[in-house]
Amino acid sequence: MDWASWTTLGVLTGRGGVLTEEVGVLTGDLTVHTTWADSEARIAVQYSGASDWFTMSGSPVPSPSESDSRDLHDAVVAAIREGGAATVPSPPHSPSAQ
Repeated sequence: MDWASWTTLGVLTGRGGVLTEEVGVLTGDLTVHTTWADSEARIAVQYSGASDWFTMSGSPVPSPSESDSRDLHDAVVAAIREGGAATVPSPPHSPSAQ
């Protein structure tokens, strides 16, 4: 089984924050974590320095390759910085992203 993960610390949310499955909207200084395994990417966020992780709304998503999941992680970080109750954007190489 192939897998990979990425973590970005200190992501400041834009106005409206990021939408999570468990607690709704989070705003402020967040840590973003993406795990890729079995052709699927899972995205979680937490308040930086906290111990609780929350599933970003729209996660998990299909992601056929490690490089696709890295691109998705970068797109997630950008979406969170933009705010607006951000959810996981369509994977960069998925049919719905075209």
